[in-house]
Amino acid sequence: MNPAFSFSQYLLKRQVFALTGKFRFFDPSGKLVLFSEQKMFKLREDIRVYSDESKTQEVLMIKARQIVDFSAAYDVVDSATGEKVGALRRKGLASLFRDEWEVLDVGDNVVGKLFEDSMGLALVRRFLSGLVPQNYDITFGTNRVADLKQNFNPFTYQLNIDFSMDINKLLDRRLGLAAGILLAVVEGRQS
Repeated sequence: MNPAFSFSQYLLKRQVFALTGKFRFFDPSGKLVLFSEQKMFKLREDIRVYSDESKTQEVLMIKARQIVDFSAAYDVVDSATGEKVGALRRKGLASLFRDEWEVLDVGDNVVGKLFEDSMGLALVRRFLSGLVPQNYDITFGTNRVADLKQNFNPFTYQLNIDFSMDINKLLDRRLGLAAGILLAVVEGRQS
């Protein structure tokens, strides 16, 4: 597996004011370890992740199964091997008030949940102010395996992704990082 997927913490930054969605992942020391660029105006999401901004080595692919986005499922594929890592499926109706996703294994069995941690703050964000930072948890059963916390910054989107509580490595880091990108994409549409 690519060494870029070996860290327990990442900072995801989304470039603002670009014609395409550009995402950069930094390791704990601040070094760029992954780069992604989302093509705009595509009917079906097809997001590629690369080892750097030169885009010479693709390492991950995130692809929507259908065009309609309300309860979309996104397959996450390791580009080097062509193997599916898992999938993330948005829970459409539930996500109207509080973002909620299902984490799926390679056989599309639900193994975890990704959700905004506070219904009250989610409602404030949606109906009063987009300036309240989002905070998400990923759980496998009762085990919290990741924390995705948005930094407060009105000018740029930054998401801290922390896998350090996942000592048994239940969550594949590739799937967790794909979740970060999808949250940044969805947040970009909602703001």
